[in-house]
Amino acid sequence: MRWPMPSTPWLRPEPRPQPNPPMNASTESALLLAAERQARYAAVRSHSVALAAPLSAEDQCIQSMPDASPTKWHLAHTSWFFETLLLKPHGAGYRTPDPAYATLFNSYYEQLGPRHPRPQRGLITRPDLAEVHAYRAHVDAAMEALLAAPLEAELAFLVELGLHHEQQHQELLQTDILHAMSMNPLRPAALPQAPRATEAGQPFAWIEQAGGEAWIGHAGPGFAYDNEGPRHPVWLQPYRLGNRLVTQGEYQAFIADGGYRRAAFWLSDGWATVQAQGWTAPAYWLPEGADGQPEGIYTLRGVEAFRPEAPVLHLSFYEAAAYAEWAGARLPTEAEWEAAATGPQAAALHQLHGVAWQWTRSSYDPYPGYRPWAGAVGEYNGKFMVSQLVLRGSSLATPPGHARDSYRNFFPPAARWQFSGLRLAQDA
Repeated sequence: MRWPMPSTPWLRPEPRPQPNPPMNASTESALLLAAERQARYAAVRSHSVALAAPLSAEDQCIQSMPDASPTKWHLAHTSWFFETLLLKPHGAGYRTPDPAYATLFNSYYEQLGPRHPRPQRGLITRPDLAEVHAYRAHVDAAMEALLAAPLEAELAFLVELGLHHEQQHQELLQTDILHAMSMNPLRPAALPQAPRATEAGQPFAWIEQAGGEAWIGHAGPGFAYDNEGPRHPVWLQPYRLGNRLVTQGEYQAFIADGGYRRAAFWLSDGWATVQAQGWTAPAYWLPEGADGQPEGIYTLRGVEAFRPEAPVLHLSFYEAAAYAEWAGARLPTEAEWEAAATGPQAAALHQLHGVAWQWTRSSYDPYPGYRPWAGAVGEYNGKFMVSQLVLRGSSLATPPGHARDSYRNFFPPAARWQFSGLRLAQDA
């Protein structure tokens, strides 16, 4: 595994750790590391199965749009990842249950062979759900044997990458089934025990940020994706951030003021999308009642009441930017967001994590000196650095231990089936 450490002249040293190398088993007890790794692997893998448990076999096969994937496919693909990158090249005597899985469950890795078309994943009725669970068990048994022995640094890194990859799919599993179930006129509760978005319990206030030089990017220790580095300095003008996320009630005021009918608030592409898609409210909002409020909001728990103090979710970048324009504000850049989240005023910023991914005004571009990981895993992030916007924070569906202040989520500007919201910014 090649781990690039670019030497860019203008990157000045910072008195904090620089981008993290992969885990090195030689720094700790090999036996302890093996036991910890086995336990972490088992916990992450079992969480995926637990998330899907309330869903029927029929639920787990449906695909409601090309951008989403069936639950069953998520369960199989995350197993394919361990099988392809670890077990086939490094598992002693490992044999796949079915060679066809290599094509069925590859996502976008050109270097790893052909792929079943993404828009047609919902047509994969076979293998059935029981066979997918058997596939997971087969991979888990082989991984347990692999993890029982000390691992070289490259293999340890691939294991950790595979676990973070699975955690990403745990969130996608929830957002994808929410979109699929929203198409059902019965409006069922797909995951009745899913968490609800918590209210900030704080009146809105601006939190001043001094600006100046700030360092962003992963500082270590621990895992980070390649797109989170290299850590580097940025220069920020003074600015201010909202102390909490925008609420449903505040967003409803935007709607009541003609927000979806007045082009002046919208970027050109956003306004064209509103017209083409017929948007009149965030995703999953039911029609307005006599009181001018939505009759409810569809969630993983079923239809729930409109909550004026709860954060608004399922916004596209276009909607977030239009609301900010209406409010006399703007969206923060990702550097502003990270500098504030790690700065002296961080305690005054509520709902940074665990509620909603927060749209920024930053295009998803490489950091100065960025180089993707070597090999097939180099396709994980870098090749998507075009036509995407960065979101920061984490959501109510993000698994525990997966959030970081340096995490760079990214989606196209029209995407709104994720748990995405917004935090306002202003120039100071």
